[in-house]
Amino acid sequence: MTLAAAAVTAPLAPRRLWAGNTLTLGAMQIDTLSDGFLTLPGGFILDGAPPEAADILARYGLGTDQLTPPCNVTLLRDGDRMVLFDVGAGHDFMPSAGKLAEAFDTLGVMPEDITHVLFTHGHPDHLWGLLDEFDDPIFPNAEFVMGQAEFDYWTNPETVNTIGAARTTFAVGAARRLEVIADQIRLIADGDEVLPGIAAHLTPGHTPGHIAYELRSGSEGVLIAGDAIGNHHIAFERPDWHSGSDQDAETAAATRLRLLDRLASEQMALIGFHLPGGGIGRAERADGTYRFVES
Repeated sequence: MTLAAAAVTAPLAPRRLWAGNTLTLGAMQIDTLSDGFLTLPGGFILDGAPPEAADILARYGLGTDQLTPPCNVTLLRDGDRMVLFDVGAGHDFMPSAGKLAEAFDTLGVMPEDITHVLFTHGHPDHLWGLLDEFDDPIFPNAEFVMGQAEFDYWTNPETVNTIGAARTTFAVGAARRLEVIADQIRLIADGDEVLPGIAAHLTPGHTPGHIAYELRSGSEGVLIAGDAIGNHHIAFERPDWHSGSDQDAETAAATRLRLLDRLASEQMALIGFHLPGGGIGRAERADGTYRFVES
């Protein structure tokens, strides 16, 4: 397995730096592409955590009022397969996100080249880049894949009434987009081999049916974790704490603990949607907990 950092600067003003990372796994070429970043109130993560969470953020040079996590979309190229894991935020979520098309340009990739789109979950920054301004799918030649439980949750008419006022738009937006591709989507379950060398793992809590994807080549593996491990600070140092970003905070904490234990034990490479440096790294044990080590 080889790792190499990459960064491309778009030639437009103001100057933008689109950070990415590259990982080779057997014959698979894996690139992380920047979809920009989110602008979130600190409470989106801190709600439910104890006051000591502010001390952890301070050690990483972060405040508690506003957080700006990066968004890393993963692209896998393997023979004639070109697989996208999530599709970014699209044009109508946040002005700081939805930049995947610019990242595609840096690699010379066209939306028509994508053969498969595998969704981790239905939150806006992962799903809303599915459709263009005319509600047509941006990836016309792709097979779409999502966990059965996740699809059922977002397409259930009752979800909008039970998800909570702060996430009502999440539910409306997900239902509208999934309706467009309902006849083209393949629904999967925990443990399914989605494609050769790619297995699905149910990792619930952040959303009810969140899926992580394990890529294998011989004895080596990479876990595309989506938002099951949602940041590089509190989620690693105190994975047992509740986070306001998770829909079921208790279940999400149990999922984080399970994943981090395995990742650290096996020293498996990790790709996180909101982790720094393009999102590729490893989890290591440190002082009785964990830390994220960028690759």
